[in-house]
Amino acid sequence: MKAFIKFDINIVTKKLLEDLLKPFNIKFRVIGFGEIEFLENVSQPKIDEITSILNEYGIEIIENQKSILVQKIKDTITEMVNSEEPLSVKSSVYLADKLNHSYGYLSNLFSEVTYTSIENYIIIQKIELAKNLIINNQLTLTEIAFKLNYSSVAHLSTQFKNITGITPSAFQRILMKRREMSIKNL
Repeated sequence: MKAFIKFDINIVTKKLLEDLLKPFNIKFRVIGFGEIEFLENVSQPKIDEITSILNEYGIEIIENQKSILVQKIKDTITEMVNSEEPLSVKSSVYLADKLNHSYGYLSNLFSEVTYTSIENYIIIQKIELAKNLIINNQLTLTEIAFKLNYSSVAHLSTQFKNITGITPSAFQRILMKRREMSIKNL
């Protein structure tokens, strides 16, 4: 039996960090998405131990300033793409305002560190969300295009195909066939 789950990544991450850091008896607070502050001095051996445990869950402690800002850019994009409310400003303006840097600086830094553009990263995140929305089968393609701030279903379909190699409609058909096959196999 398959079950589709919906979760808030912020809540999951906060709870996971709390559970993983509790045994260390270190006071800390979660400042925001992807950012915590230790409220006491932590020895390097303890930091190494914490880093090792967090790495098992795909969580990485970032110390390099450029990498920290790039992670903040990624987190802000994730927050922006997953927002329930559509953006009323361009993503470049949103990122610059949210991160207090010029978009040109953010864009150059992001490309330097990740070897891809912010625009491409946004598209990838939007297509991942579109795939999840299609999988959850709650919205039509028109509603998904609107939710993700696309001008049309055709625009969504073009970007979806560029990233995945298939159209959203083909993706839906594949899912339906898989669901039918899994029901038959029960």
